[in-house]
Amino acid sequence: MNNEFAAELLERVRKSKPLIHNLTNTVVTNFTANGLLSIGASPVMADAVEEAADMAKIAGAVVLNIGTLTAPKVEAMILAGKAANAAGIPVLFDPVGAGATPYRTESAKRILSEVNVDILRGNAGEIAVLCGQSIQVKGVDGGGNADMRALAKEASETLGVTCVITGAEDVVFGKESFSVQNGDPILTTVTGTGCLLGSVIAAFCAVEKNYAKAAAAALAFYGVAAERAVEKSGHNRPGTFAVEFLNELSLTGKEAIMKKAKIEEL
Repeated sequence: MNNEFAAELLERVRKSKPLIHNLTNTVVTNFTANGLLSIGASPVMADAVEEAADMAKIAGAVVLNIGTLTAPKVEAMILAGKAANAAGIPVLFDPVGAGATPYRTESAKRILSEVNVDILRGNAGEIAVLCGQSIQVKGVDGGGNADMRALAKEASETLGVTCVITGAEDVVFGKESFSVQNGDPILTTVTGTGCLLGSVIAAFCAVEKNYAKAAAAALAFYGVAAERAVEKSGHNRPGTFAVEFLNELSLTGKEAIMKKAKIEEL
């Protein structure tokens, strides 16, 4: 996959404005909604058990994010995920903090067992736990020094998903495999950037059925936007960066992706 394809996918997102149904954590709903609006997608946050399935049926993609976990949310996620499966709508699962507590791990595994997850996005610690490996997870931040490429490949094959592991290098394994090396460390200082990334990947998957290519394109776009934002904000102003990042998610286009995206096929 070349940079031109990634740029073309962004244009498809902006043209089609897919509805992204986010069953996500309460910490990031506003940032996620604004970020999706910035890229040209349409966000909706509907996690009530009574309507989650109905909303999923009309979405372009569904995001399940267990950042702030409750029993009713898990039920709503499973209902939404099953409805999306029945309608052929892509489901992205972000197992935030899997491994931190037994309940969180059990809930993540339950979602994977009851919903046909298309894209699994997490850090190395979260993905390792779901593959049955023992890696320490502190809070919702992953730990461990696993070989990310091997881990992503294992998760893709054993769980039957397109696996996206994010870190200093972002790795995608699915029908095809990619490494993406865009972004900036300041992203880790702003709450919600990882969760928003999952929703942006979902938006790209809403317009491209090769989920590995869609995820790699989304990662590159997201990283390039972050690099452009930090050029304006500086490296020590996370508040300013957050604003500039939303701006750059809107302003970053084909030319920037063609010039700056760092996508490698593995």
